[in-house]
Amino acid sequence: CFMNSILQCLSNTKELRDYCLQNQYVRDLNNNSRMQMNLMAEFAKLIQALWTSSPNESVSPSEFKTQIQRYAPRFVGYNQQDAQEFLRFLLDGLHSEVNRILVRPKGGSSDSLDHLPDEEKGRQMWMRYLAREDSRIGDLFVGQLKSSLTCSVCGHCSTAFDPFWDLSLPIAKKSYGEVNLADCLRLFTKEDILDGDEKPTCCHCKARTKCTKKFSIQRFPKILVLHLKRFSEARIRSSKLTTFVNFPLKDLDLREFASQSCNHAVYNLYAVSNHSGTTMGGHYTAYCKNPVSGEWHAFNDSRVTPLSASHVRSSDAYLLFYELSSPSSRM
Repeated sequence: CFMNSILQCLSNTKELRDYCLQNQYVRDLNNNSRMQMNLMAEFAKLIQALWTSSPNESVSPSEFKTQIQRYAPRFVGYNQQDAQEFLRFLLDGLHSEVNRILVRPKGGSSDSLDHLPDEEKGRQMWMRYLAREDSRIGDLFVGQLKSSLTCSVCGHCSTAFDPFWDLSLPIAKKSYGEVNLADCLRLFTKEDILDGDEKPTCCHCKARTKCTKKFSIQRFPKILVLHLKRFSEARIRSSKLTTFVNFPLKDLDLREFASQSCNHAVYNLYAVSNHSGTTMGGHYTAYCKNPVSGEWHAFNDSRVTPLSASHVRSSDAYLLFYELSSPSSRM
């Protein structure tokens, strides 16, 4: 069910769906990966089956499951797995098979860029990333995160820029039962004081010093996946947070979390992967907005039922799929 939930969310990702339905992926397949896997071809075949089968027919992803198990043996069998981990593995596998870069340049360190203004450094780091990783999958899902480390002794601020496929948001704690998605984003981007064991070495002081660390979003992806951290890190004895996170279905404006002024960072929700139950015995479902009709549906294994938009939010929401509302004004 973790696989079904994610596959439905991806199937309703319009640009990814069209990439598969129109067989555009075929021209991007690279020989580097084709010798090992047929993950992209099986995924596209599955998406095509989902969109061309009759409304009353359910489609089995068994052949696709065989391919994903070859790529990631951890998903062998029918044990419950984490949907976010599965999404990461799947997107990484699809990306590697349609990566436009066949010969990667020799690695250059980011130290040589430290003299540049942040905006230029971020742009150069992004170009370096694209020189190694460049695919239609990445065009949709990858953004860039900026982390700033400020030394409390000398005040020096060092910055790093890293690509991200999704953002894992801590769930804000409130004295009452409900929190807003914006609260979780603020918690993710708030300044953290690094003192004690996690003290980093300041490159100016040449010593481990107390620092403040802060995240912000440097580049916004077309498709933004937000992962609500409902499970504690220690998976063996893990517990689950069932806090109701109130998230907007439309007009999620993220400019507050941008590292530089940007004109446009407004997103609309189109899919949710839900986890109900406990860490020991849970079940995944998906709520998706059809990219053609604009209607919401609930996907529960082989059952599909219409869903009112007012029922999309629940305390089971685990992964939120947002689409940039106007890609033409992407920064």
